[in-house]
Amino acid sequence: MVDGSRASIAQIDHLAMIERRDRFLGLLGTRPVIMGVLNVTPDSFSDGGKFFSLDAAMQQAEKLAADGADIIDVGAESTRPGHMPVAAEDELARLEPILGKLASRIDVPFSIDTSKAKVARRATELGASVVNDVWGLQKDPAMAETVAETSAAVVLMHNRDSVDPGLDIVADIRRFFDRSLRLACAAGIPRPHVILDPGIGFGKSRAQNFTALANLAALEDYGLPILVGVSRKSLLAEHAATPVDKNLVRTLAANLAAAANGASIFRVHDAAEHAAAFKVFDAIARR
Repeated sequence: MVDGSRASIAQIDHLAMIERRDRFLGLLGTRPVIMGVLNVTPDSFSDGGKFFSLDAAMQQAEKLAADGADIIDVGAESTRPGHMPVAAEDELARLEPILGKLASRIDVPFSIDTSKAKVARRATELGASVVNDVWGLQKDPAMAETVAETSAAVVLMHNRDSVDPGLDIVADIRRFFDRSLRLACAAGIPRPHVILDPGIGFGKSRAQNFTALANLAALEDYGLPILVGVSRKSLLAEHAATPVDKNLVRTLAANLAAAANGASIFRVHDAAEHAAAFKVFDAIARR
C-alpha cells in the first residue's frame, strides 16, 4: 500500500511537471518570454554567493516570479570563464533543498541549468520542466537519453572549449546545432520540446558574440525558439572600467536588439525591468 501511494504521488508530481512544461512551451511565440536567473552558487560572475542560502534563494525565486519571470532557471555550478568544476554530488547538495520547495511554493515553471545527466534527472524528479544544457547534449553521453526519459523540454546551447577569432561563428553554431539535434532526435526528444541558444559569452570573441546576436535570423530555418542569455555580461561593455551600474541599460539594449532579430526567450537577472521593456517592444512589434 505504501509503495502504491508513493507511485501515485510520483505520478501526480510528474503530471504537474508536464503541465508546467506545456504551459511554458505554450507561451513561446506569443510574446517575449522571460527566464529569471537563480544561481545557488558561491562563485557566479554576477551574483555568486548572494542566493547561496535556502532562505535567500527562495526569496529571490519569489521576487523573480512576482517581477514577471515566466520560468526560473536554477543553477548550482558557475559556467563563467575560469570557473571551478563541481562534482554532481556537490551540485545536487546545493540544488535539492531549493528545488524541493520551488514546486510547492511557486507556480512558475522552473528549469535546471546543468550539463550533467545525473543532476538533470534528479532535478526533473523534483519538478524541473526544462533542462538547460550549456553543452547542447554533447558533454555528457547520457544527457540526451535522460532528457527523453524524463519528458523535459531542453535548451541546446552552443559552446566551444576555446576561442578562435578567425572562425565563421554563425557556421560553427549551425554545425553544433546540427549535431545536437541529431542526438536529440536519436534519443527520442520531440522536436517541439527543443529550444536553441547561440551561447553568447561562451567560447567566442567579443566580435563573434555580436555577430551571433546580429545574425539570429540565420537560425530561423530550424523552426525552433531561440533563447538569448546576455544579462550583465562583460562583453557588452566597451571598456572593462565601464561603471557596473550601466549593466542593466546595456543588457536591455542587447535583449531588445535580440528580440528584433528573432529571439523569443531571454535569460535575465532583472525580470521586472525586462517585463516592462518587453511590453512596450511587443506593443510596437504587433503593429
